[in-house]
Amino acid sequence: LVYRGYNIHDLAQNASFEETCYLLLHGALPTRDQLEWFERDLRFARAIPPTVIDIIDHVKAAHPMDILRTAVSATVALDESSHEATGEVALPVARRLIAQVATIVATMHRLRAGLDPVPPRHDLTHAANFLYMMFGTEPSPEHAKIIDLDLVLHAEHSSNASTFAARVAAGTAADIGSAIVAAIATLKGPLHGGAAEAVQKTVEEIGDPERAVAYIKERIEAGEKVMGFGHRVYKTDDPRAKELRGVARDLGHKMGNDRWFQILQEIERAMEPYRPKGIYPNVDFYAGAVYSLLGIPEEQFIPMFAVGRMPGWA
Repeated sequence: LVYRGYNIHDLAQNASFEETCYLLLHGALPTRDQLEWFERDLRFARAIPPTVIDIIDHVKAAHPMDILRTAVSATVALDESSHEATGEVALPVARRLIAQVATIVATMHRLRAGLDPVPPRHDLTHAANFLYMMFGTEPSPEHAKIIDLDLVLHAEHSSNASTFAARVAAGTAADIGSAIVAAIATLKGPLHGGAAEAVQKTVEEIGDPERAVAYIKERIEAGEKVMGFGHRVYKTDDPRAKELRGVARDLGHKMGNDRWFQILQEIERAMEPYRPKGIYPNVDFYAGAVYSLLGIPEEQFIPMFAVGRMPGWA
């Protein structure tokens, strides 16, 4: 997996999400001055209009991806400068949407939980501010770094289904907001964005590492899919899964919950006979465990994907 000529492992280990966004939007990694300007621009674009908060509150009982799609559509509709389909207009709109989608997802979570939204802060990184808006307390540097890594890993993936949908919309000379809404609508589908949620449900259903192999065998014999395995591109290990495997293991150990990782490892063992067919763990296989350990509810897993993929769509 390569972003603009850079191997994903190099970016995951050495670049922040903000640097990755700049790389995807501008085609090169930023200088120190460029990064400082870009980060400042993102930080001061995080707030969403009160009207959008009201809309989220009115539709908060809907599917989270329907809420996200509606809120993004409203945000763009209220931005009078966003309606032209030109590069000059699209770039600043892209920066604003990268910042605001994180705020929308956090606001959605708070309102669905019966809590007041937490306004964004200007002194935190994108990842740290997202966790702060979700939970109302400043996250540890370690947890912020984990979310930063996750966002980098989800930032871009060539012409996948949602990106293809965005390109179709853009190909009609529609504005960037319309293209992003088309991408979000496509991401909702369980064959694209919903696998991490399905994997975590499987882990919780299994409950005990000793039950994993028998459970997976039953699923396969019944002709059912094992979510989190296989990919339309990769016929070997998904490189993003390699990065998240160690994170899930270490985070679970530090938080006193090794069981989820042990179940995932047993599921991997049960799926080994299918590796010759190119069926390996994908990025969603470990993402769900990481999100759950950080306290992010399953219903927000697909919106989390969208927070990370914004620069790729843009």
